[in-house]
Amino acid sequence: MITIKPPVNANVSSPALARADRAFLCSPFLLPFLLCMQITSISLADITGATGVEKGYTQKPLSELAAESAVMWLIQVGLVRREVDGQGITDSFRLTLLGRQIVGNYEKSGNPMPNPSWFDRLRNWLDRWFRLPF
Repeated sequence: MITIKPPVNANVSSPALARADRAFLCSPFLLPFLLCMQITSISLADITGATGVEKGYTQKPLSELAAESAVMWLIQVGLVRREVDGQGITDSFRLTLLGRQIVGNYEKSGNPMPNPSWFDRLRNWLDRWFRLPF
């Protein structure tokens, strides 16, 4: 079992928290994906193909395009950020404070991740494809 620091209380609005939670539930990723990101960065190669399934990040193998698209949506809702090194942006990702808050909520409840309802999937799809620019 992975030991995790308690999440930092960020000033996040309820709609943003709900949208981020819904985005993660509707993503192809599983909770171990976020749990591992709390400790270390995860590269795109670790998410794609059979490697993602073996590590418990996904239920089925994802192509590089599908994995990157799903991660980019999680970046846009604020759950994940790209890792930066001395040379610039890398192909690795880390958890944000909002992501830590979502993980903390699942850990506090002690319940497994719920399956998203059809309404959650519809709402996530609408948020993702018809969002207004800021």
